[in-house]
Amino acid sequence: MVRGSTMMPREKLAKYGTATLTDLELLLLVIGSGNKQVSARVTATQILKLLKEKGSEVTYRDLVGVKGMGVAKTSEMIALFELGRRYLIPADEPVIASTDDAVEQLKDLRSRRQECFAVLTLDGANRLISNEIIFQGTLDRSIVHPREIFARAIEDRAASIIVAHNHPSGNPRPSEEDIAVTKRIQEAGELLGIKVLEHIIVTKSDQWSI
Repeated sequence: MVRGSTMMPREKLAKYGTATLTDLELLLLVIGSGNKQVSARVTATQILKLLKEKGSEVTYRDLVGVKGMGVAKTSEMIALFELGRRYLIPADEPVIASTDDAVEQLKDLRSRRQECFAVLTLDGANRLISNEIIFQGTLDRSIVHPREIFARAIEDRAASIIVAHNHPSGNPRPSEEDIAVTKRIQEAGELLGIKVLEHIIVTKSDQWSI
């Protein structure tokens, strides 16, 4: 007989640990009991199928559409998935916890001879998702449009962003245009629910955080 094969998932977990549980049994532990319309096993089987098809791209809308998954249970499961992504899965990308951490990711900007505008997208744990230069040329409101900035953030499902650009002149102090652009980006972020943590200006040897 396979060890623990006749045990309920909760008993197997307590006695042998998570490694002995199947994917289906792990889902059954999260789902708990079923309801009059559908059993927990049927619900778990449908969710497992979704996970195999979409992996980490499974959304709230996907889960709430599974028979047997109400709003409360769907919210719990999505929250567990997100906590797992933030804290339990080893991440290759660094956590950006300070201006210095962000500047460390902007080394390429320091040596640019032309002004460039970059966006760092971050997840809910301030872990770097992407680092991309999206504009080149003199910074002004007509060129730096929030649409392009937040398109990447939305694609990355970012919780927040840090924007940055370089001053090839060597003077890190923000101009009036820099401040105006920052305000415009912050206002757009508030509307979209994506935090704009800061706007950093870098030179070859210095930086300034707006």
